[in-house]
Amino acid sequence: MSTVISSPTISVDGYLAGPRQSRELGLGEGGERLHRWMFEAAEENRAERDAILGHGAYIMGRNMLGPIRGEWDDPGWHGWWGDEPPYHAPVFVLTHYPREPIEMAGGTTFHFVTDGIEPALDQARAAAGERSVAIMGGAATIDQYLDAGLIDELRLTIAPTVLGDGARLFAGVTSLDLEPVSSRTTTLATHVTYRVRR
Repeated sequence: MSTVISSPTISVDGYLAGPRQSRELGLGEGGERLHRWMFEAAEENRAERDAILGHGAYIMGRNMLGPIRGEWDDPGWHGWWGDEPPYHAPVFVLTHYPREPIEMAGGTTFHFVTDGIEPALDQARAAAGERSVAIMGGAATIDQYLDAGLIDELRLTIAPTVLGDGARLFAGVTSLDLEPVSSRTTTLATHVTYRVRR
């Protein structure tokens, strides 16, 4: 069975995104500071950058695709990821509102799952085969999978910034036992990998 991995970047106060997310501010106010390590220190953090991608399938919450709530009111807008998203694999989007799959350039197809986190994981595992499945986010989605005991490995990147508000990781987790596996500090981030104990 494929390994399930989540690799979120959080602020030191635990936020995955800043407040007031919008179509223009996908990471909310101040949220772009979380990912400076990917761009301003790209070579120093290359191993962690590369590890975020290359999975057999991905799962994300609807808010990670875009800020639209309720019915899909703009079928021509396909999310924050542009015409060629970086996944190059099937992406299963959790939503309450059905939608036909969207095929994008480069091999990414967004599939919309309306019956919960476990059916989404079943579909992702079937698509991934022997390769890993990544739970991408946002915070509420990762929390649901952690709380259900469905993530095997948590790879946290902690950015040296405080957001003060927004979408906080672990806010919806009732209990979690983690085994430290590795840690590494770079100029703009601390990368910590945990194995999730069952």
